[in-house]
Amino acid sequence: MPLDLGAKGSCQIGGNVSTNAGGLRLLRYGSLHGSVLGLEVVLPDGTILDQLSTLRKDNTGYDLKQLFIGAEGTLGIVTGVSILTAPAPQSASNVILALPKFENVLPLFVQAKRQLSEILSAFEFFDREVYDLAIKHGQGRALSEEDVEGAECFVLMETSGGKREHDEEKLNQLLETLFESDKPLINTGVLSQSPAQFASMWAIREGLTEAVSKEGKAYKYDISVPLAKFKEVVDTTREHLGSKGLLRDDAVKHVVGYGHVGDGNLHLNVVAAAYTPEIEAALEPFVYELVASYKGSVSAEHGIGVMKTHALHYSKSNVSIEWMKRIKQLFDPKGIMNPGKVLP
Repeated sequence: MPLDLGAKGSCQIGGNVSTNAGGLRLLRYGSLHGSVLGLEVVLPDGTILDQLSTLRKDNTGYDLKQLFIGAEGTLGIVTGVSILTAPAPQSASNVILALPKFENVLPLFVQAKRQLSEILSAFEFFDREVYDLAIKHGQGRALSEEDVEGAECFVLMETSGGKREHDEEKLNQLLETLFESDKPLINTGVLSQSPAQFASMWAIREGLTEAVSKEGKAYKYDISVPLAKFKEVVDTTREHLGSKGLLRDDAVKHVVGYGHVGDGNLHLNVVAAAYTPEIEAALEPFVYELVASYKGSVSAEHGIGVMKTHALHYSKSNVSIEWMKRIKQLFDPKGIMNPGKVLP
């Protein structure tokens, strides 16, 4: 299945398609816009739109199925999916790397893509502050205290391929290159040596959300911005809250960032002691305006839903929103499909 996400134990494929779920391995397998071959959809008037094709190539007019991928159920109900599945990997490894500064993330990503090419399946970033929260709240420990000393951020890198010896050789060559460089991009790293250690490393990354929730009340922003601006977004948000006098134990306790480097998706989390109108007013529309200044997206992978409809214009032009409304009116003139979702 070319999709892996934290909710995999409870979510359903129709919902995944309707939200164009991204997940942890989009870097390797792409988005559902590319891997969904066909759909069966029940339209608001009861018509069954049967586009349940298994063809890889079909250039006969409009590709109607794309309208329903990511439409969040506002145009119809997905009742059948034809999806391109990939061969199951025969080997998988991962490594957590400690980096002295955020500026090293992008060159590290470029070097990893160049040397690992087709076996690179995930490249996840998390800053030091959210890593410390994960350790504090028992989400696991991949590195010793000595290893994390001087680290500003971390990268979890995964490889998966068809032959363990070949994959391990490429990964080891990359690590040797990184450690032997005149100006090393990394301080240190830990390579998984067993399935249990492989799982424990992913547990840290997947446990970041839980750690944030245990620490306090989180304002969560799922945004897309250029990779080089990840840290700038986090730092700018922190400075803005500080200028409002909100960086204190009884207000905003942490401003952290983590996310998917391969697709430019940053999860900006502001951890507060409690949800308050004052903090919300300081964050919105500030965060959305900040994202717009980078020509980014206010919703990278979690959709617009009902809570971000007011922010849609930060990422979509008036012309785009008008045509979205026309498409909605065409398919659902009575407004019975997920009313209030996506469109303001």
